[in-house]
Amino acid sequence: MKRVSRFRPGGARTDAAQDLERGREAYARRAWQDAYTALAAADRTTPLPAPDVERLAWAGALTGRGDDVVGLLERLFEAHVEADRHAPAARAAFWLSMRLFAYGEPGRANGWLARSRRLVACVGQDCVEEGYLLLPVAQRRLAAGDWQAAHDAAAPAAEIGARFGDGDLTAFARSMQGRALMLHGRIDAGLTLIDEAMVAVTSGELSPMITGLIYCSAIAVCHEVYVLDRAREWTAALAGWCDAQPQLAMFTGTCFVHRAQVKQLAGAWSEAIVEAKRVSDRASGTSDAAAGGAALYQQAEIHRLRGELAAAERAYRAANELGHEPQPGLALLRLAQGGPDLAARAIQGVLGRATDPFLRARLLPAAVEIFLAADKGDRARRACEDLETLAAGFDTPVLGAIVAQARGALLLATGDAAGALASLRRAFAVFRQVDAPYLAARVRLLSAAACHALGDEDAVALELEAARPVFERLHAAPDLAQLDALRGERAGAARPRGLTARELEVLRLVAAGETNRTIARRLFLSEKTVDRHVSNIFAKVDARSRAAATAFAYEQKLV
Repeated sequence: MKRVSRFRPGGARTDAAQDLERGREAYARRAWQDAYTALAAADRTTPLPAPDVERLAWAGALTGRGDDVVGLLERLFEAHVEADRHAPAARAAFWLSMRLFAYGEPGRANGWLARSRRLVACVGQDCVEEGYLLLPVAQRRLAAGDWQAAHDAAAPAAEIGARFGDGDLTAFARSMQGRALMLHGRIDAGLTLIDEAMVAVTSGELSPMITGLIYCSAIAVCHEVYVLDRAREWTAALAGWCDAQPQLAMFTGTCFVHRAQVKQLAGAWSEAIVEAKRVSDRASGTSDAAAGGAALYQQAEIHRLRGELAAAERAYRAANELGHEPQPGLALLRLAQGGPDLAARAIQGVLGRATDPFLRARLLPAAVEIFLAADKGDRARRACEDLETLAAGFDTPVLGAIVAQARGALLLATGDAAGALASLRRAFAVFRQVDAPYLAARVRLLSAAACHALGDEDAVALELEAARPVFERLHAAPDLAQLDALRGERAGAARPRGLTARELEVLRLVAAGETNRTIARRLFLSEKTVDRHVSNIFAKVDARSRAAATAFAYEQKLV
């Protein structure tokens, strides 16, 4: 519908001119809400010219007004078509298609993309829009896992951007090339391209939309392939960029999620929870479902690690409602709730459906832990081997450390304590180097168990003494329970009849009247494992009943 000017005596046009000037000025200083309000006010009086319609559209996008953006870009497209400006019209159609893809409307999006291609063909000469139209091709190939084809589609887009001096296109295409290379296992080559794109990002050379897209893409791929030093560096830069624009809504949810991930890794769990909650605390409509689901998953993880199991359950379910995969956290929660068989079925089910290698890389370490707890050694071994195969294509130290930890746990469970200790020490060195205190403390706990199996009690004490302050600071109750079970409730307690530290812990709980099911839940073991410990205790102390075992515990002053 053609818009008409509504002239009112008494200075309406003057007011519109003032609104327009205020809107342009606010846009220039990136006060997006102020810009949108002023430009929209001016537009209600006198229809804006095309450049200001474009400003209004992007101010709307950056303040989370998805429906308004679509209408404004359509209007911008029509204005350029009416003026026979084919290349700008093609650019508007391109961005309209990208917005519709993001809003989950592929039919309309593809239609607008087709319009953009048709208009580029009408230009009659080379134009930079040809390069923009290569970006959706590269994106589709990335989504399909065809990394080389994605790289090859983005490369000419970067060349076109450089030839026309379009910094947005050049940087975005190079970041896509870098992402494709990293996902293909060519980490150094990919990082070189992304680092180059990030120079343009961090120096403020690019438009806000492209800046935010490159930030999010670069940080996401670094998390996927475990290049955590870059993820930390760029998350800090993204946080600074977002904080400098208080009226920015778009990208802030993703930024809060990345902040939460980085703080969790660094052992700042309370701060991580705060960052994750900021996603849902923002005004309605400004946080997309993907960021909301990821934020809830981060909260669930910390609740689980602290032993706050009911809160973790609620958060995992809420994350799932927003479309975020709740595994492997939910399966690990089932393990913590004393259901190792249920946890094993859950992780086996999701592994059976997961074809994406990066999702499998997140699932497999948990699968090893769960299968070992459920006494499914063969499955644990296969999961560990699958993880090692995946990691072989990515020369990233953190992923290598995760593999070494899984292998160490498997070797320990199968009786090779010396081999386990060697593998665990490799993992510990990396986790300490990347400042991941909780992961390092978890490895210390496994190392203590290996040292105990080797009879090196001094080393056991050293490992546990180093791990305890980390768990206490983080309020990691389940890990503290495992630590106490390993060392015994009494430092230096005697071990009559050859009882192990774990058997002593089980015996004390038997003497307290706990059932095997309850003991399994308290010690985070499978019920089958507790049954075996109880049988071993009966044999060692010559008891035929729980009452006799309890009497022995009191006679030996173990309780």
